[in-house]
Amino acid sequence: MWEIFSSPENWASLLTLTVLEIVLGVDNLIFLSILASRLPIEKRRVGRRLGLGAALITRLGLLASVAWIVTLSQPVFTVLDLAISWRDIILGVGGLFLIAKSTLEVHHSVEGGDEFGPKESAKVPGLWSVVAQIAVIDIIFSLDTVMTAVGMSDHFPIMAFAVIAAVCVMLFAAEPLSRFVDAHPTVKMLALSFLILIGVSLIADALHFHIPKAYLYFAVAFSIGVESLNLWATKRLNAKRAAAKRTVE
Repeated sequence: MWEIFSSPENWASLLTLTVLEIVLGVDNLIFLSILASRLPIEKRRVGRRLGLGAALITRLGLLASVAWIVTLSQPVFTVLDLAISWRDIILGVGGLFLIAKSTLEVHHSVEGGDEFGPKESAKVPGLWSVVAQIAVIDIIFSLDTVMTAVGMSDHFPIMAFAVIAAVCVMLFAAEPLSRFVDAHPTVKMLALSFLILIGVSLIADALHFHIPKAYLYFAVAFSIGVESLNLWATKRLNAKRAAAKRTVE
């Protein structure tokens, strides 16, 4: 098995696939962070790690089922001259699930975030419920990346190493990202809006209206840039107010 790593081309393929898995895993990482934030504080780290572990298992399982994955693109029935495959059905259902879940999270943030409201009445999801949701949505997110990986490499070990490396990076990034999202409600709302946008793109893809991911990532990057300026300006304003208050005192 190890002889495949003696080729520079295979190393280039491994590096490319790893970067691709990390970049395309950002949306999954955001979803994971937001779901884990609904858990009790003492269970959040365990929830994130179990979620990423489940994601790793599902991705490796999909890679090992390459022949089956390819058959998902074959049409199973036609509606109004639109050939529908199992891949289209999975993407459509996944998009609807993502939109519904993100919308519920937005509602929870708006209606349940009142500091004077009865927080005790908010329903806290179970640990395994959160892990199961992460695993399910990871399957949706992983379909296209697995197909891309199969197209870029003929060696299962290279694809598997790329997936493992990407999940390890996500494991280290999950906790800082979760803390940042929890500390900034506007960033959380932006992340949820991004997930709704991803859900819309999945449904569009299921209906054969492909929206390039580059457009989505550009829109998100622009929004993050604007929000970063907003956070920076707010921080400076608060610092000036604190300094002025100390001067008066």
